[in-house]
Amino acid sequence: MTVVLVHGNPETAAIWGPLRAALGRDDVICLSPPGFGAPPPAGWTATRLEYRNWLVGELEALGEPVDLVGHDWGGGHVMGVAMARPDLLRSWVSDIVGVFDPDYVWHEFAQVWQAPEAGEAWVEQMLALPDDQMAAFLASRGITADVAAELAAAFDETMGRCILALYRSAAQPALSEAGRDLAVAAQRPGLALLAELDVLVGTDEQRRRSAARAGARVEVLAGRGHWWMLEDPEQGAAALTRFWADLPPSV
Repeated sequence: MTVVLVHGNPETAAIWGPLRAALGRDDVICLSPPGFGAPPPAGWTATRLEYRNWLVGELEALGEPVDLVGHDWGGGHVMGVAMARPDLLRSWVSDIVGVFDPDYVWHEFAQVWQAPEAGEAWVEQMLALPDDQMAAFLASRGITADVAAELAAAFDETMGRCILALYRSAAQPALSEAGRDLAVAAQRPGLALLAELDVLVGTDEQRRRSAARAGARVEVLAGRGHWWMLEDPEQGAAALTRFWADLPPSV
């Protein structure tokens, strides 16, 4: 069964390297959302629904159900597919289910990106940084130094534009309204990864509440933060492997 990994913001597929190695499989595909490691097509508006539809198209092209795994906004795109096209999945995994809870409040950076002028000013500031300073900023957020250097080199005006458009399309109440369809995701086995120290994606209560509404199994990644796949890829790989191993034969 093919495993498909989808990353988020401000990332490229580089974040998956250590986890792919820990999984030790040769049937793992990384899909890079347009603007985040892949060039956007002409007319790309970078909204939440446009990213969902992009991922639907990528999965349709594969031609068979997959085990879909998403991190950060990649996890949001995964949930978008699970709530709209569960037929494309054998199973799904997301580490940001909590953002679909009605009480979720966007984190500080997201609120800056969603604000007119303030978001544009942040992008300008980041674009003006030399790559080594940008890498240092990313490393201060919890990304390993080698991957931070790759992400810093990939950050450009296109990524900045996509960040602003994506987050603005998801300003509340957009996500809580989308979360009304969480029960649809229960049509396929789901896993909510709860990185214990991740403060960006909702409280523990919000994450568990959304997981329950989506009929998802919950696995806590103890002592890990937002970039758990870099902090402890072996722990993440073990959680994923356990989940896939427990899927019923008929799935």
